[in-house]
Amino acid sequence: MKIGVPGESFPGERRVSLVPSHVPGLTKAGFEVLVEPGAGEQSGYLDAEYEAKGAKMVPNVRETADLLLTVRAAAASGDTAPSVRDSQIIIGFLDPWAPHESFKTYLAKSVTSFSMELIPRITRAQSMDALSSMANLAGYRSALLAAEALPKMFPMMMTAAGTIVPAKAFVIGVGVAGLQAIATTKRLGAVVSAYDVRPAVKEQVESLGAKFVEMDLETAEGSGGYAREMNEEFYLKQRELMGEVIQESDVVITTAAIPGKPSPVLVTEEMVKLMQPGSVIVDLATERGGNCELSEAGSTVVKHGVTIVGPANIPSALASNASQLYSKNITTFLMNMVKDGEITIDVEDEIVAATLVTRGGEIPNETTRERIGGGA
Repeated sequence: MKIGVPGESFPGERRVSLVPSHVPGLTKAGFEVLVEPGAGEQSGYLDAEYEAKGAKMVPNVRETADLLLTVRAAAASGDTAPSVRDSQIIIGFLDPWAPHESFKTYLAKSVTSFSMELIPRITRAQSMDALSSMANLAGYRSALLAAEALPKMFPMMMTAAGTIVPAKAFVIGVGVAGLQAIATTKRLGAVVSAYDVRPAVKEQVESLGAKFVEMDLETAEGSGGYAREMNEEFYLKQRELMGEVIQESDVVITTAAIPGKPSPVLVTEEMVKLMQPGSVIVDLATERGGNCELSEAGSTVVKHGVTIVGPANIPSALASNASQLYSKNITTFLMNMVKDGEITIDVEDEIVAATLVTRGGEIPNETTRERIGGGA
């Protein structure tokens, strides 16, 4: 079977789905690895490195490969006329939360597609969890973006000219990205506090040397370790309680996301107005609307004296490491389906069943079918 690694077509996407060091594992398993020339250049992986590891450089791999490993497959990239072959297998980020033209193509051409966003959060799938891998990088980068935008130093510094007090950072949302944001801002010397609707994360926050902000609110623990969507009354009370902490913070990093849903608005314009001039908000949720009412996806804006950073596709800015981690995730996922040198799609395997989006002109998973429709 021929595995293809195409160059990514999404604007600004610098990651590659397979790095050279993971090629030998696939060839040893009996696959022929085809890489589109230049596919890894933007993430620092040159064609010669792939060839040295046993891959072949082939133009138009989308047309020749039996199976495609992608970062952003057609649905996620916005490509409404994906170049796919009949009965091809595609693995990548598919954005399987809403109908898309590419799903119609997958169904019409009997494409078997798997979405890396749908990897279940179970112990056996930890090494396949691409969302967590990318979130980890995003949390790290958010701290650096905040430090760069803030007209103050993060750490306390005692000098002959006086003492500089440490910056105060407040992280909202303590998932993978939030924990890394806490760890990085703490390492940079800030005084860090954090809040999450899931009280169970308090111990994790404190283990990183940060203070957990407790609020008199009902728990909002959802499935898979994510927060669940709440009603507007809950968010109104939450904003009221968080307002005082935000007002006292130099940096606010928001990471709250609900899979397949718009990001909840946690920081309103009125809350921004109460912050000190020069303060910084880094909103990691802008691609789904944002946690800050004033943030703009892919842009940095200044509103009421506060710098609001709305980065889009942060992992692409760390393309080398992002590709390295993602390549491990996707190859581990693929090898989970390899039996005796062949791809075996066992729908009794909970990882396979959860991630399978289209197969044989149908959408097997009922939940996915409800989200994206019949595709036709």
